[in-house]
Amino acid sequence: MRSIPSQSQPREPRTHQTRTSARALVLSAFIAALVAGCATTTSSTGRTQYVGAVSQQELEQLGAQAFEQTRKEKPLSQDARQNAYLRCVVDALVAELPDGQRGRWEAAVFVDKSPNAFALPGGKVGVYTGLFDVAKNQHQLAAVVGHEIGHVRERHHDERVTRQAMAQLGVAVAGAAAGSRYGEGAQQTTQQLGGAAMVGLFVLPGTRAQENEADVVGQRLMAQAGFDPRQAVDLWQNMMAASQSRPPEWLSTHPDPRSRIDEMRRRADALIPVYEQARANGRRPSCG
Repeated sequence: MRSIPSQSQPREPRTHQTRTSARALVLSAFIAALVAGCATTTSSTGRTQYVGAVSQQELEQLGAQAFEQTRKEKPLSQDARQNAYLRCVVDALVAELPDGQRGRWEAAVFVDKSPNAFALPGGKVGVYTGLFDVAKNQHQLAAVVGHEIGHVRERHHDERVTRQAMAQLGVAVAGAAAGSRYGEGAQQTTQQLGGAAMVGLFVLPGTRAQENEADVVGQRLMAQAGFDPRQAVDLWQNMMAASQSRPPEWLSTHPDPRSRIDEMRRRADALIPVYEQARANGRRPSCG
């Protein structure tokens, strides 16, 4: 009796691989759409930027939300002198911004012992009461506020949102591709490692570049407004004295304080003529 050749069993459909491959394709399409909607621009210092993941209106809405969230988390200072002091410094600095970024910026003093400040798209400035213990005069306060306004001036928030969106989508695509070939465990591992790599090698270096640029722009802004740019050096020396410890420079979102001070000292010498011209033209802030 002739034996009948056995026939191989039909393979199970690779539903998992099909789903993950499709997911990778969809995410790749999202990245392509995101890149198409973004734009390359150049900051005032000549640095190339990638922006445009969200509209200016959306950025301002995010800024307003962040400002309101801070209001909920921290009490506002009722000290009229502190509020008037900050208002004076902000107004002097904002007057030197390009057309379209001027106007009436909202400024608030929050009760918090840390020497901190921030500025947000949409014209928002917040200063913590602890900063007044470190910024000893109007020039030093202008150094901090000018730095923070510099972030808005150079569209750093737009840049960060765009980079973060692209980084997250890139990691998601890599994870989906790994999952389609090696399984779900590989997908999770790739996403975890990819996220760590993005933070260490992509997000943080970009943020440090922004901090350096905000230093340059802020010091220039304070000189144009009639604040002494040499006082930025004194301010950051005070910051160093007030700091208990700090992470290594390569893993920090801010430049090393000593390197920062050396750069500011060199820029201050070059900015003295700008400062003196501003004073000669009547820009002599008297904020307190």
